[in-house]
Amino acid sequence: DEVFCPGGPFNSDFMDSSLMLSPSPFVDVFCPRRKRARISAPFIQREQEPASRKIVPSIDVLPDECLFEVFARLPSIRDRSACACVSKRWLMLQSSIRGSEFASTPACCGSVTATKVASATEKDTTKAALAVKDANGERVLPATIEVDGGDEEEEAADCDAGHLTRSLQGKKATDVRLAAISVGAAKLGGLGKLLIRGSNAIRGVTDVGLSAIARGCPSLRVLSLWNLSSVSDKSICEIAEGCHLLEKLDLCHCPNVSDKALLAIAAKCPNLSSVSLESCPLIGNEGLPAIGRSCLNLRSISIKDCPLVGDQGIAGLVASAAALSRIKLQGVNISDVSLAVIGHYGKSVAELSFTGLQHVGERGFWALGNAHGLNKLRTLHVSSCNGMTDMGLEAVGVGCPVLKHLCLRRCCLLSDSGLRAFARTVVALENLLLEECNWITQTGVLDSFSNCKANLKSLSLVKCVGINDVDDGLSPLPLCASLHSLTIRGCSGFGSRGVAVVGKVCPNLQNVDFSGVSGLRDSDLLSLTENCRAGLTKLNLNGCVNLTDDAIIRLVMFHGGSLRLLNLGGCRSLTDESLKVILANCPLLQELNMSGCSITDQGFFSFNSSNKGLLPDLQILSLSGCSQVSEKSLQVLGYLSGSLVGLNLQHCNLISSKAVGWLGERMWGCDILS
Repeated sequence: DEVFCPGGPFNSDFMDSSLMLSPSPFVDVFCPRRKRARISAPFIQREQEPASRKIVPSIDVLPDECLFEVFARLPSIRDRSACACVSKRWLMLQSSIRGSEFASTPACCGSVTATKVASATEKDTTKAALAVKDANGERVLPATIEVDGGDEEEEAADCDAGHLTRSLQGKKATDVRLAAISVGAAKLGGLGKLLIRGSNAIRGVTDVGLSAIARGCPSLRVLSLWNLSSVSDKSICEIAEGCHLLEKLDLCHCPNVSDKALLAIAAKCPNLSSVSLESCPLIGNEGLPAIGRSCLNLRSISIKDCPLVGDQGIAGLVASAAALSRIKLQGVNISDVSLAVIGHYGKSVAELSFTGLQHVGERGFWALGNAHGLNKLRTLHVSSCNGMTDMGLEAVGVGCPVLKHLCLRRCCLLSDSGLRAFARTVVALENLLLEECNWITQTGVLDSFSNCKANLKSLSLVKCVGINDVDDGLSPLPLCASLHSLTIRGCSGFGSRGVAVVGKVCPNLQNVDFSGVSGLRDSDLLSLTENCRAGLTKLNLNGCVNLTDDAIIRLVMFHGGSLRLLNLGGCRSLTDESLKVILANCPLLQELNMSGCSITDQGFFSFNSSNKGLLPDLQILSLSGCSQVSEKSLQVLGYLSGSLVGLNLQHCNLISSKAVGWLGERMWGCDILS
């Protein structure tokens, strides 16, 4: 029976206080003991906790689902970024929320501020909280964030058309950093460009980090991923789902990315204009045609070392991508069919590059030119392709009427007859480079000059062993007045007679590179310089060991007023006389290399404070290996502090590190190598 007695015998002095309830200050309620339910759990004896230890309430006991709902109702981007700095768990939860999942209005949850949420925990978040605010308390997520415990700083953010650029390399590339970028980029205008080069060996970039970017950065336009073995189709599909504005995609050494990712990109990213694929072994013929059909703005495609890519993929891509202007193929398993398709459908192609196409033969390059579809082709690079023969080169000259730049490397079957036929047919060629084309001779080059209808401006012959001296008494020698730049490098058979012929054939040369022509003598150089009427601006004689001071003095007297670059590295017979003449007579000189020359301090003493304005534009000076230059010359070098940005003093044994330090303090804007 229940008995109500005000004050009576049933007070706390006579009974156990646990049996009493007090609904009011004057009424006591007595509850009789009741039988407790039996508990079948085993009896566990627990250690008694010390009285001083208190259980502190923490928001961390909430499951992720509850925290997700809380974060989704935060009223502003600033609050979300501040909460993301509390812990890794909060950061990763924030990065898992899409922009569309955040509540449009905060009324449903009241005014919840980031400061109140952060203060609910007992963690030390002071450092993280300071990392997301500037002096005015406005900036949310700067380039430095400490949530992953690292001491390194992220790359500084560069604003490109209102969007951020982030670049992560090596150990800085982790999922946590990507999550931080995903959360904080929204306040700073949105992420526009993301470049990842490698990843952390322990906590590398995986699908988790890229998925966070896909959810939080819908403004992403450029994505470049290099050497990411843990990234698969899953995250690339997430990028396609969340970043519809993507314009450039670069995948290099991503072994787990396949055609499935390219199909997703093709379906969701219609603005895609550039695709670069390198060493992706799972990408084949299925994804490329889909990109060609769906991405109408596609301008550039580069595919390198993807063994599953064949004729079906390349032909399907080129045939459907009408706006394609740049194609680069290297190490893919295509045949003559692909080149025929490119020649027929490449009506907008302006640049072509073929490297290491082992299955393309002579018929392929013949079809490339005779398809008459490359009416806009201006640049062609062919390297290590045995199919480029005389017949193929002639067909290219016929079928490419506006071709201006031709580069042929390691085309072993190309000979003088093909070069002559090409010169007769091409009409717009300006730049020609031949490297390791060993069947090309100097006679063939001269014949091409006499038959060339184009105004050739630049000719480069590199490591062509067939370029040998010819008799300069041959008549009539052709005249190539339009040629302004000539490079003959690493051609062991080229010597004094060849230089004499060059001087007669090319009177208007301005840029000359004879580096490595060890047989060049003083008389040969004088013959060339006397015939160059236009005035030399760049001259590279690196490794011409037989040149002496007499040739350099005469050279400077003829062309010192126009020279801007002079490279005399390795000309060990040159002394202080050459240096004095150069310092006194080359007012426009910007780069001077005298590494390995026999110059001393006496050469610099003529350049003192009274005439320190003689070289106002000199920016780079190299004295590497000049063992007789000592610290006495540093005072003279100090006069160049206003213009010099690069100084090479390596292997100058008479200059101490202390002296270099003194010079560095005086020339604080110059990079000094010592």
